[in-house]
Amino acid sequence: MKVGIIGAGSVGSATAFALVMRGVARKVVLIDANEKKAQAEAMDIAHAAPFAYANKIKAGTYQDLEGADVVIVTAGANQKPGETRIDLLGRNVKIFESIIPEIAKVAPNTILLITANPADIMTEVAIKLSGFPKERVIGSGTVLDTSRFRTLLGYHLGVSPQSIHAYVLGEHGDSEVLVWSNGDAGSVQIEELARVVNKPFTSEVKAQIDDCVRNSAYQIIEGKGATYYGIAGALCRICQAISNNEYAILTVSSHHEEVEGVNDVCVSLPTVIGKRGIHKVIFPRLSESEHRDLRFSAEKIKEYSDQAVAMVSQNK
Repeated sequence: MKVGIIGAGSVGSATAFALVMRGVARKVVLIDANEKKAQAEAMDIAHAAPFAYANKIKAGTYQDLEGADVVIVTAGANQKPGETRIDLLGRNVKIFESIIPEIAKVAPNTILLITANPADIMTEVAIKLSGFPKERVIGSGTVLDTSRFRTLLGYHLGVSPQSIHAYVLGEHGDSEVLVWSNGDAGSVQIEELARVVNKPFTSEVKAQIDDCVRNSAYQIIEGKGATYYGIAGALCRICQAISNNEYAILTVSSHHEEVEGVNDVCVSLPTVIGKRGIHKVIFPRLSESEHRDLRFSAEKIKEYSDQAVAMVSQNK
């Protein structure tokens, strides 16, 4: 598998390292406006490769993306103090206008994997700019949020997070929806399992888990300036599902004609991922309150994504 990564910052370089060390990609091309930064990161990772797999990583240009199976876009502006979300969107749309058409020109058959924030909205922008079918433009969505949810549930219940099936849906952001109603482990609903192992879910415990899942990124950023290992693991997992044609179910963000009455919006839902990108979307069973929360999340994304897509139209 050949993977291109646009952006050699913390997320891009950590993702390149994960892809190489886990043997998911045989070739990795790292591209950044700062060529020396990309070259240094590629060289450093290449020196670790002999300890793992016989993979190749190099810094390159857009021309080196030819034949790439997946191109991951991590490049994007960070929000400045006092800057509105719309201002940030405007800057990121301009960045994508310089990136996405170049990728589409050189690698017209690739799968785009978008993780630049706000990820759901930038996924919609990438679809618009690339002209790719929606099945080949995937946002990292709530794959990381779902991992955080399962990790905390696992810690609370005393079981491996890998044995827990519970999802976070909707926006990769403040309005994300933690689905408590149908989570399970070992075919037992998680609240029933909690009673069995004598660790019940009080409203306080649920609130604590919810807060940690929803706000952990802010805590990490406050402590070390950025989050990158978690999202690198999520991006690597998505690439693995594509490379192995796994038909794995992951909560990626993609374009939907309708979600909870909201039309034409990118949100995260359980999605079957394989060699062609998105194979199928699964609409889960939700409680009444979860349906309401998902609609609110979709509406929030829709408001901003419409403005972002309008910016693309105006700039053409």
